[in-house]
Amino acid sequence: MNPVDARPLIESAARRVITHAEELTRLDQAIGDGDHGLNMKRGFEAVLAELDQLDSADDVAVLAAVGKTLVMKVGGASGPLYGTLFLQFGKGWPSAASAPSAASLHTCFEGAVQAVAARGKSQPGQKTMLDVLFPVVALTATGASCGAVRAEAQRAAQATIPMEAIRGRASFLKERSIGHMDPGARSSQLMIEAVCDALEKRE
Repeated sequence: MNPVDARPLIESAARRVITHAEELTRLDQAIGDGDHGLNMKRGFEAVLAELDQLDSADDVAVLAAVGKTLVMKVGGASGPLYGTLFLQFGKGWPSAASAPSAASLHTCFEGAVQAVAARGKSQPGQKTMLDVLFPVVALTATGASCGAVRAEAQRAAQATIPMEAIRGRASFLKERSIGHMDPGARSSQLMIEAVCDALEKRE
């Protein structure tokens, strides 16, 4: 693999989320507070502004800055959770001095997802972003292609529709949460797809 460059991956994910803000809002209006799209848009617009002021050669600093920005700018539970994801990415990101391996990137991703689970005191099957992140991180352990990862993210997000929410604002609705895609699962899917797109452009 080529030397790690986190910035284009982050930019791709940020722009994808911003583009789909209205869709995320509609999903959250059905089973949440209705502000997921707006909050994520505000957070990732701040991320893009922050990137312009950072040394893009320092991936660890870039990822840490993104995590802190999301914690501060994204409201609700999503800010701390996505902030934790990027902060942990920064802690585990392969050194710029060595070319990354698929194994090292998987280990980094796995650690970040586990950190999100610990922060949210959640697990897969509870109708949250973890229902996308866990299956995708498991697939990356196999060295799967971007196409396979993209397909798994889509499948996993769709699989939240028949679930009853156990965690988050949607859990207050109990069985009425069934029949709706989880907004966090969808935003996770969007980011994963955007990262896959950016990786394919590099190859």
